[in-house]
Amino acid sequence: MAPVCISDERTVAVSAERLWKLFLDVPAMPKVCAGFIDAVEVEGDGGPGTVNSMKMNPAANGGGLYKTRVVACDHAALVFKSEVLETPAGELGDELKSHSTETKLEAGGDGSCVVKFKVLYELADAGSTLSPEKEKKILDGYFGMLTMIEAYLVANPAEYA
Repeated sequence: MAPVCISDERTVAVSAERLWKLFLDVPAMPKVCAGFIDAVEVEGDGGPGTVNSMKMNPAANGGGLYKTRVVACDHAALVFKSEVLETPAGELGDELKSHSTETKLEAGGDGSCVVKFKVLYELADAGSTLSPEKEKKILDGYFGMLTMIEAYLVANPAEYA
């Protein structure tokens, strides 16, 4: 079965350039997403092949390790693609054979931008798909983190300027 694609987009109150700079600064995530991400380990230079490991806070759905590998990082188009290698135990990852993400930032008006997010997934149980509620949970998790990042940038307008 071909991978299933789910997608959504959100407008955030910061420029695409500032969000992109912070998005690529993975070591800053424990500070930016305090209470959600406790620690980060980066193996690589941030480009394709880099492995990012994030230790999630136990208050964030029980905690655990979330590990990704960078597949593509297009600075001109503001597109970032990653392959998810590991998700916290008990999360939807138990049902997934594989999944990958693509994030694209597009400039908006008045210093805002649109974040377009796509997830491709395959289930361990071939031939089935996740329920709409579980698909929404995946997207909500990523957009929840985006909301924290946006709040940090709004509260700290000089950072990543």
